[in-house]
Amino acid sequence: MKLYSGKVPLIAEELLQTLTADGDIEVDNAAEVRLDFESVLKEFVRREREVTDEAKNRMERAGLSYSMLGKVKSQVAKDTGFPEPDEHLPYLVNQLLTMLFHSNNVAEVFAEDADLRKKIVKVLRTHTASGNELDREVRSKIKNLEEGTAAFEIEYERVMAQLKSRKGLQ
Repeated sequence: MKLYSGKVPLIAEELLQTLTADGDIEVDNAAEVRLDFESVLKEFVRREREVTDEAKNRMERAGLSYSMLGKVKSQVAKDTGFPEPDEHLPYLVNQLLTMLFHSNNVAEVFAEDADLRKKIVKVLRTHTASGNELDREVRSKIKNLEEGTAAFEIEYERVMAQLKSRKGLQ
């Protein structure tokens, strides 16, 4: 799952609309609840970026190739208490649920945890699925480069930035 900072306001708005329209939650101030959702999502993006940056720093210091990024990222995530990539969705859902139950801006939560989880997961999957699509599109554009090389990583980042900018994901 890849969450882009450009999608955060849209996801927060959709979460708010979905949960209030179905009567799952009652809010005192919708704008503040939207900001609460955004803060949880932005913190997730910030921590994910922090893990990636630290992994790249460790790799540089150790002289490792970029093909080791996934493994090093997993170790950094473990060291910092951040979930590994396959655990991002459940972690983020738990963070959002915790926010709902502790926010002073949410007057009442009527739905069961399981129902809230399903709705939150559905919204998140809708907006994070594009990460895999973007990755495939970038890789198709740079298929002439060997994965794991510095040239591949540089070109991957450049093409990804162009696609994100074009699609408004930054």
